[in-house]
Amino acid sequence: MTVVRPFRAVRYDTKRVELSKVIVPPYDVIASDEREGFFDFDPHNAIRFELTRDAADEADANYLWIRELLDAWRASGILIRDDSAAFYVMGQQFTAPSGEILERVGFIAELELEEYETRVVRPHERTLSGPKADRLKLLRSSEANLSCVFLLYEDRADELAEMLVNALDEGEIGRARDQAGIAYRLGRLTQPDEIERIQGFLAARPSVIADGHHRYETALEYKRQQIEANGDQPFAPWRSTIAFFANAYASGSLLLPIHRVVRDVPAPDLAQWRERLSGWTITELAKVSPDDIEMQLAEELALLAPHPAFVAASADGPRLLIRRNEARDELMVRIIEDEVLSVVFGLDPEAIRTGAVSFPKSAKRAAKEIEDGVGTVALYLNPMTPDDVFRATAEGEVMPQKSTFFYPKVPTGMAFRDHRDEGDGGAVGAKPSP
Repeated sequence: MTVVRPFRAVRYDTKRVELSKVIVPPYDVIASDEREGFFDFDPHNAIRFELTRDAADEADANYLWIRELLDAWRASGILIRDDSAAFYVMGQQFTAPSGEILERVGFIAELELEEYETRVVRPHERTLSGPKADRLKLLRSSEANLSCVFLLYEDRADELAEMLVNALDEGEIGRARDQAGIAYRLGRLTQPDEIERIQGFLAARPSVIADGHHRYETALEYKRQQIEANGDQPFAPWRSTIAFFANAYASGSLLLPIHRVVRDVPAPDLAQWRERLSGWTITELAKVSPDDIEMQLAEELALLAPHPAFVAASADGPRLLIRRNEARDELMVRIIEDEVLSVVFGLDPEAIRTGAVSFPKSAKRAAKEIEDGVGTVALYLNPMTPDDVFRATAEGEVMPQKSTFFYPKVPTGMAFRDHRDEGDGGAVGAKPSP
């Protein structure tokens, strides 16, 4: 199913550049007021391949300078191209919300583009036309894949783990630490038998997009346009993109909850909760500070993960644990949208999309929004599971907005792929260089 190939990456020469100063988060999580800081952090920071310095300039940007910059940095040696093809193994060591130190180990590969209808690469969320139009301008102008789509695969037995870790330990080519404190290791996996094993493993199963739906769909649209203009060419560089692959079931692959905060609808009192959710069991919990909310959720809510369950809290009302006893056979985020936001608060999907609900990525932030009067009610959820993700996408379900937060994010700047290198042993679809 999933077709991957090793490739000859264009990447920073770590003898010339400090990798920690040039990698950046994905473009869509960089706030407008954060851009300038990354631009100023280092003259070779990879944000120059992703965004304009001023967000106001984005609408009219043609991104032609990216191609010029890519060529200039390659000519000066800031960027180098590896002599042989490889999978690029990346380790990301981080501290989980629980305080546990974890490392996710995955790899960057060349990914054959497939239409969603084939069910090979599976989305879990809808996309917006604006970001795709912007990314398409960038791809046309740069003729390069400058950031990775993030894909999850199913490996319950963690069959690939030892091979990937060994390749990282033995073939390390760079280290970095980002501003969030995440430590990175980058290595090359080049052994032909190991490459074949990875290819065979992924060929037997689909992949799910964790992050990068806009980038993937942009690459698909670019491929369609190239076929229409130039005919279908089996080894053309626009037939593929680059992607980071990680095992969804590995300990370092975190699916964190995205909570909900109702903005303006008044908080129900206990009697109204019981009336509007008559089939649910409602229990009062002790009130805790924003600093202690994660611990309370771990003690009270996490145990109910197999069941429909959430915690609701308002500034002046009771803190409630709300659950049903039957096994959960539907995504909890779907239940929250259909039975809680709709029935309890009277919010339809359009109201949710247009700002009636915010989506904090930490329980502490949700609690602070209530404390500061930004919202009226916080709805705290358990995280989704890998089983949830693969079951829903296998059925072709598109999840509600902001269903889950895959952590950590995959940075831009570890490896690039230049389409103009086609024809010298690193072309997409061509056999990898020895």
